[in-house]
Amino acid sequence: MTKIVVDAFAWIEYFNGSDKGLNVKKLLETDHNEIITCSTTVAEVISKVLRKNLDSQIALNHINNLSKVIDITQEISILAGEIHFIEKKKNVDFGMLDSFVAATAKKLNAKIVTGDNDFKNFKETIFI
Repeated sequence: MTKIVVDAFAWIEYFNGSDKGLNVKKLLETDHNEIITCSTTVAEVISKVLRKNLDSQIALNHINNLSKVIDITQEISILAGEIHFIEKKKNVDFGMLDSFVAATAKKLNAKIVTGDNDFKNFKETIFI
């Protein structure tokens, strides 16, 4: 079974029903994948959904029904800080929330599903 951490970019594409979102849907609906969402990603998705005047509860229901939401532990937080420190040297726009996604994937030995180019330096990234 492949563990997959879904980034906010991928969730938003999924909710939009775009071509990239259809690629995400295929990954979400495969029984051979364990789908994971970082709890910080939930915050990012809810913010983006609300800014589009969409129903955040529907988005939250999809996330909860299709994935396991992982809470941020101190260990993940420390790893996220280290990742953020390293990645900011390469990419000044690399965000802290992306660091939590990367740290969660690293901690769980998982792939990252995204379309966000900020993850281009991560070997575990699956681009949609």
